[in-house]
Amino acid sequence: MGNFARKYSLEPVAVPRVRTRHRRIVTPLPVPESLPLFERLERFEPASMQGQPPVMIHRAKGWHVEDRWGNRWLDWSTGVLISNAGNGNPAIVAALRRAIRRPLLSTYVFAHADRAMLVEELAALAPKGADYRVFLLSTGSEATENCIKLAKTWGLERHGPERRVFVTFKNAFHGRTMGAQLAGGMDGAKRWLGRLDDSFVQVPFPDGYKNPDTRFELFLETLAAKGVRPEQVCGVMAESYQGVGPDFLPVDYAKRLEEWCRKYDVVLVMDEVQAGFCRTGAWFTFEHYGITPDLIACGKGISSSLPLSAVIGRADIMGLYPPGSMTSTHSGSPLPVAAALANVRELRRGPYLANARTLGPVLQEGLLAMQRRHPAQAGCVQAKGLVAGIQIVKPGTREPDGATALRINVACFHKGLLMFAPVGVAGECIKIAPPLDTSREALDEGLAVLGEAIDEVLG
Repeated sequence: MGNFARKYSLEPVAVPRVRTRHRRIVTPLPVPESLPLFERLERFEPASMQGQPPVMIHRAKGWHVEDRWGNRWLDWSTGVLISNAGNGNPAIVAALRRAIRRPLLSTYVFAHADRAMLVEELAALAPKGADYRVFLLSTGSEATENCIKLAKTWGLERHGPERRVFVTFKNAFHGRTMGAQLAGGMDGAKRWLGRLDDSFVQVPFPDGYKNPDTRFELFLETLAAKGVRPEQVCGVMAESYQGVGPDFLPVDYAKRLEEWCRKYDVVLVMDEVQAGFCRTGAWFTFEHYGITPDLIACGKGISSSLPLSAVIGRADIMGLYPPGSMTSTHSGSPLPVAAALANVRELRRGPYLANARTLGPVLQEGLLAMQRRHPAQAGCVQAKGLVAGIQIVKPGTREPDGATALRINVACFHKGLLMFAPVGVAGECIKIAPPLDTSREALDEGLAVLGEAIDEVLG
């Protein structure tokens, strides 16, 4: 361990000047004047924090990101799917200013009015026909860990100690804390855990590409092969789309999974941390499947800004713990709550949901056109609303090619299109996630830049 090579070079490169309505590149990249700041970060932060393109962000507004030296990037990262309502949304900024002027900066779990309004608005977003409660937290990992805790508690209290198995999916990512990584489906992320907890079981995710078998029967066959009976399962958790793709559940599979959970009184959890809040053209991605989860883990786009997460769940499950026994130091903290309340209201009244639905097919077709030009290496395109990905593979195979995906990512960075580092099993997926206020003109320009970069790298 240690002595890691940088993913992105800090050696400045003279790149062609760019000046369009949405992009402006006027210096070598990375900017030479930014290097002392990167060196300071390298001196005082762990290497794990050095995994993104070397831009020193100074300002972000709408669908643009800028540095101090005159460069502007078209943003296709949304701060890793956070700023759904756009970077620096004016309504959110105004709400934060009001809260700071009050001032009210922290409360623990003492009540404040915005918290009452936010949990009511979040409960109203859940599927109709059930009584929901909302538990506010700070991070997506906290939300998924709380879902694990509640599902395991439900199994124990309702059915006894044998009902302890928690089922998730291969290639899943649910966070970086211990419970979230035990539930996650990436074996490499669990090495630090040593001996694993055998109550966490993974089954293949039916993405149709990495795993061509999309039958629900494979779910049942895998549990049986692992010696797990339905009566031992307390909960099943799935990302509404797996972030490594994005990979979506087949509708029939999702419906049969829900039916199976109902039959055996298994808590169904949908992880919407990166999928929710209008990203895919629905408030929550699970709505595309026509299912009703028992618990919904939320984060990222919930505030379009500050750290906040939530679990929205059935009242009987959320009520398993007595007063004071399920809290968090910053649960419902005033500034993130003010931001989230403004964000939810802005997403309700603004064009964001409609924009995701309208531009989604444009994004998908643009990416499919690139795939048609490079069918041997652009192995799979997945898209819904304003999230999409191209999985880059070694020519003529389905073997991930992370090195080539990174070259495409760097080429885009040099041209003024900013995406976070490639994701996936081997870093093979070029992930695309523009803010939901992105204009058609900006989306078309971004597609042209990505197409140019792919043509240059793949030849």
